[in-house]
Amino acid sequence: MNDLDVIKVFCAGDGRHGNLLGVVRDGRTVPDDAARQALAAELGYSETVFVDDPERGVVDIRTPGTRMSFAGHPLVGLAWLLDIEELRPPAGSVWARHDGEFTWITARPEWVTGKRTQQYATAAEVEALPTPPPGEGWLYAWAWEDEPAGRIRARGFPRRPDGAVPEDEATGSAAILLTTELNRALNITQGAGSQLLTAPAPDGTVELGGRVRFAS
Repeated sequence: MNDLDVIKVFCAGDGRHGNLLGVVRDGRTVPDDAARQALAAELGYSETVFVDDPERGVVDIRTPGTRMSFAGHPLVGLAWLLDIEELRPPAGSVWARHDGEFTWITARPEWVTGKRTQQYATAAEVEALPTPPPGEGWLYAWAWEDEPAGRIRARGFPRRPDGAVPEDEATGSAAILLTTELNRALNITQGAGSQLLTAPAPDGTVELGGRVRFAS
């Protein structure tokens, strides 16, 4: 597709890693629900986003198997790509800002559904997990790397029946959930080396930030 951008969200400091995101800048080119879902499945990224109104930030987020009301890495990626201050996924208004090399969104943790976090004793245990671990349901496996500094090692496993994405390289919504559970700012290394930053706010929202680059 001519209007498909592929970007990497939550890159490491050297620009490597990050979770791939497909962005259809003109949602009118894929107008119906079935065609959008088929394209998301064909691309096979954790999420593909269709921009229905670039000025108002109205977006439609799809995994290979379903439509999402909220997801973190697509919205951070879109905030960077579209350079707008507000995005409107089905869940509600998401505010965005840029701070040097990082792009941030502010979201509500109650928008994160269907995910479970599980703490492990060491980062090595997290790294040694099979892909995916046995069991059902979306699992965010994590361990402290440096608890006083808020540094965490994490891996995300959708464990969906279709098996389309065995492991998620960087999961913004799960990072928001974990931030709320721990009630502190976090510096998360997920997957092969992606970096996610978070900070809880007094009003119950969470800021989620990371680096975004075009995929080569």
